[in-house]
Amino acid sequence: MKLQLQGSGSVSVSDENFGQEFREALVHQVVTACMAATRAGSAQQKNRAQVNGGGVKPWRQKGTGRARAGTIRSPIWRGGGKAFPSMPTDYSQKINRKMYRAAMRSILSELVRQDRLVAVKSFGVDAPKTRELTGKLAEMGLDNVLIISDDPDDNLYLAARNLPRVAVCDAAGADPVSLIGFEKVLVTTAALQLLEERLA
Repeated sequence: MKLQLQGSGSVSVSDENFGQEFREALVHQVVTACMAATRAGSAQQKNRAQVNGGGVKPWRQKGTGRARAGTIRSPIWRGGGKAFPSMPTDYSQKINRKMYRAAMRSILSELVRQDRLVAVKSFGVDAPKTRELTGKLAEMGLDNVLIISDDPDDNLYLAARNLPRVAVCDAAGADPVSLIGFEKVLVTTAALQLLEERLA
């Protein structure tokens, strides 16, 4: 199939990667797994065994008139351990390589169908100036956009980092979460070839 380039011309892409039907359940599963893998899961509290101290019975068992107590680190005591503490958790989910690639193909195909994929021969800025980048995007009618370049330079990264609705990545860094997180995806022809190689 042919993708129209911004301005004039076209680029050939395979139907296998850009002409698939949208598989909503698969895309949802893969996106959920990608987002879960980014969770730190590092919340941790101490239970009564991990709190320092409390090795001596605070008073004798009988005869004091007080409730029996075996340790000052009981969960019901101030300074004691937590009864049901948070522990480090691994939230990552297993996703097969075949499923991941199928989800990427499905997302790219849907972007083409919805005219959200904008292909250009090349894209860059001469200086690390946010104003220069916003001007180029305004000329193309783009506001909320992910820029995928085959070899993004420091100028492009620096020009885009202050823009909350603009992100820059290379072909290897494009993932399902970033592809569906923007209204438009601007991709260079060289990056398209790299994407196809990844999905082959």
